[in-house]
Amino acid sequence: MDDRIIDPSALSREPHVEPEDAKETQEVKAQQALLNDVDPSLTDADQVAQALNVDPRTGLSSDEAKRRLDKFGPNELASAPPVPKWKKFLQQFQDPLVYLLLAATAISLVAWIIEKVNAAPGAEGDALPFDSIVIVLILIVNAILGYMQEAKAEEAVNALSEMTAPTSNVLRNGRVERINTTDIVPGDILVLGEGDTVPADGRLLAAASLRIAEASLTGESVPVGKKPATLDSAKALGDRANMVFNGTSVTQGTGRAIVTGTGMNTQVGKIADLLQSTEDEATPLQKEMNHVSKILGIAVCIIAVVVLLALAVLEGFHSVHDVIDSLLLAVSLAVAAVPEGLAAILTVVLALGVQRMAAHHAIVKKLHSVETLGSASVICSDKTGTLTRNEMTVERVVVPSGEVELTGTGYAPEGDMVSIDGSAVPENVANEVLATLGAGTLANDGELRAGEKPGTWEIVGDPTEVSLVVAARKTHADKKFAHFDRVAEIPFTSERKRMSVITRNATDAGKLTVFAKGAPDVLLSYCDRIYVNGAIRKLTEGDRQDILDTVERLSREAYRTLGEAFRPLETDSLAQIPGIRTNSAGEISDISEQAEAIEAHLVWCGMVGIIDPPRTEVRDAVAEAHRAGIRTVMITGDHPLTAARIASDLGIIAKDGKALTGDELDAMDEAQLDKATSEVSVYARVAPEHKLKIVESLQRQGNIAAMTGDGVNDAPAVKSADIGVAMGITGTEVTKQSAKMILADDNFSTIVAAVREGRGIFDNIRKFLRYLLSSNVGEVFTVFFGVVFAGWLGIKNPESVGVTVPLLATQLLWINLLTDAAPALAMGVDPMTEDVMNRKPRKLTDRVIDGAMWGDIVYIGIIMAAVTLIGMDMHLTGGLFTDRSVDAMGHDAQMVEARTMGFTILVFAQLFNAIASRSHLQSAFVGLFSNKWLWGAIGLSIVLQLLVIYVPFLNTAFGTTPLPPMAWLECIGLAFFVLVASEIRKIFLRMRAKK
Repeated sequence: MDDRIIDPSALSREPHVEPEDAKETQEVKAQQALLNDVDPSLTDADQVAQALNVDPRTGLSSDEAKRRLDKFGPNELASAPPVPKWKKFLQQFQDPLVYLLLAATAISLVAWIIEKVNAAPGAEGDALPFDSIVIVLILIVNAILGYMQEAKAEEAVNALSEMTAPTSNVLRNGRVERINTTDIVPGDILVLGEGDTVPADGRLLAAASLRIAEASLTGESVPVGKKPATLDSAKALGDRANMVFNGTSVTQGTGRAIVTGTGMNTQVGKIADLLQSTEDEATPLQKEMNHVSKILGIAVCIIAVVVLLALAVLEGFHSVHDVIDSLLLAVSLAVAAVPEGLAAILTVVLALGVQRMAAHHAIVKKLHSVETLGSASVICSDKTGTLTRNEMTVERVVVPSGEVELTGTGYAPEGDMVSIDGSAVPENVANEVLATLGAGTLANDGELRAGEKPGTWEIVGDPTEVSLVVAARKTHADKKFAHFDRVAEIPFTSERKRMSVITRNATDAGKLTVFAKGAPDVLLSYCDRIYVNGAIRKLTEGDRQDILDTVERLSREAYRTLGEAFRPLETDSLAQIPGIRTNSAGEISDISEQAEAIEAHLVWCGMVGIIDPPRTEVRDAVAEAHRAGIRTVMITGDHPLTAARIASDLGIIAKDGKALTGDELDAMDEAQLDKATSEVSVYARVAPEHKLKIVESLQRQGNIAAMTGDGVNDAPAVKSADIGVAMGITGTEVTKQSAKMILADDNFSTIVAAVREGRGIFDNIRKFLRYLLSSNVGEVFTVFFGVVFAGWLGIKNPESVGVTVPLLATQLLWINLLTDAAPALAMGVDPMTEDVMNRKPRKLTDRVIDGAMWGDIVYIGIIMAAVTLIGMDMHLTGGLFTDRSVDAMGHDAQMVEARTMGFTILVFAQLFNAIASRSHLQSAFVGLFSNKWLWGAIGLSIVLQLLVIYVPFLNTAFGTTPLPPMAWLECIGLAFFVLVASEIRKIFLRMRAKK
């Protein structure tokens, strides 16, 4: 095939060979021409296909599609250019406190230079400005860690976007394939169905009752009917009935269209700049974190100012060095105490949790949805495929003359027709069975294909419809009815609960016949005749009651029932069907709107009983949800008896439990509805609008509701739910876009597992918040009380003049670097506690950092400061707990050793605090070694701290000195008291909780 894409106006010219580069330029121009210069709506569909060099019957080949993708680029809107890496790195320094610290460091550097220049020959002094160098290096390392954390978070979010990337059906290589929407190219043949999002602009080739919602593009609130006929004149965008546009959604019917524009060369591409201007709103968790960081920042800055003033008043500034040391201490305290990496750590922890959920088939589209997952109190679930296996098998066929069973399970078309009692199937019964299955396979959009591996089968479309195709193949009914060709259809909708097609009989002079399938009680109301023993007779009330009794019997046996009917039209023209409305030209405007004429006087031929066994793991998941205070609600379009039987088997309701129907819901006012939804857990024969009613009623009662959905009409309920859940296998693109979570396996157990994971992630967020904030408060209290009580602790030497700070600025920044990032991240992947699903759901109004956590934070902060200052005091003359062995040392030497002690105790106290912070109530010794990452982070922190104490040049840089063995016992013993104090508090809290 000639692979050029040419302008439609050039179709009449003689073909000629062009160079490859000219050919490529021609292709790009052709796409732009079809969007701009040439209006495809005014061009015949066949001419558009020729211009785009594609056969509408087979679509593009894979090789040609790849070549066009390379030429035209991915089918996506242009996004803002990425921020360069160097700019992201510099953004790590964009903090007022960092600016202040750098300014103080610069002043310290200038003072050192002045002192060095003016120093007398031979005078002692620092060979290098160690404070300035170390502070700058620590800030750089901090920035590198922050950059790496943000890069990790960004990478995880991008991976999440790829997992939820939209897909579309196209015709390639002569078969329908599902591909990523970004891979669609000009000339692709789109295969559109109800619930699909239109992935590109296109010219319609065929349509059956096709309606598309174009409000997002044109503002038209009512879905627009679409037809492939060429327009006679140029129309406004909203009136181009033979065009489909990127970003709109199919609400009804089916169609095929040839892609004329992708990416920025679509109508929506013209307004892409407007779409890109929107920003994501901060989530409740993000808002609370920002609020906490802001409040803590203000409080720490106030304390830093108080520390500065206290140093000035209590000790006095007698030199530039006193001012600089005090300023560096105060600003370093502020920098170290404010958890500036909190947002990045939070994002990384959420992202890691979401990745774990994705590995278990629950794909959360937005990280912040995890907040809501852990709070779910009601899960409203579809039955088919979610609570059941979605392995539909037609087991029973009931016809007027008898009943048969079809052997075989699953989608393999292997099995036989056998009678219920084992005897031979009478010929009249067999013929009626074939007629029933033939009607079911004709009024059908499902498709069964041989899989790539021998003996395997793939299904395309709705599993219920495919089960009818399989049953027809088992009995060869498909071959018996192969001479019927579809000419029109009235598609299935959840409101109609039926589908009809009009077919042409190639063996009977092209006569038309209607075939229909649907819910038996609904379809039966359109029947006034019945097919018995090869003949059609009037349907009696007795017949009608027998059919309804059979429906109830099969429903009690957990079968899903579908009725089949037909109607010979005795004409070969649609316009001659009795009751059909036509225009002045004798043309039918839209046959899908004339169902009353098509579906009247149907002939009942039989019904099928489809078994879809419950998933074995769902019963345990329902029980686990119940223990967690989560109620499970089943919502289905099936018969009430089928729904109640499945629900009782799964433990959702008691054996004698009843189901509420959609008709009963319609008869209730708001108060009655709220009372019913608070008590009833099974709803049958419901339409999508009932789902919305149910979820809104549950929300009015204060519930956090999860709602599953797959069809296009489920989208409003899924979007309104606190946790909208779309089916990954059977779900439509519209529903997936409305949902917050997608089930890759369509399994109810996955929802419960996601809730469990959501609770675990939220617990871990609280763990690292408790750890970070209590550790930072401990640093603040240490410096504050160290300055205020400097005289009593021996920090201040009465005989010396000038300022003596309890800890150096470099030491505070080192503690911040050492203990904030790695342990906090490790706590973010802490294993879940055993009781995570034994608690009632958390309310969304509950604070992340509640009063009890603030109690933990302040309590641990005070203990941490106390043990640190006691450790320093033991190595200073004139203190409360002085070790007299230090009396022989001068005060300056004592201060170096005391600071090293306090510095080390504070590091180890925070590491012990990491172990203690893993639970508010549970002992730290339960599952002590279950988090290998946390122990790895602790081990790394210890090694780095040892380097700072025992490497000579680091001694100079950080103002430390090597500690003797006895001092290590003091350090570890005092730091360990943080863990002991925490355990004592937990004992009292557990005792109070039991009372």
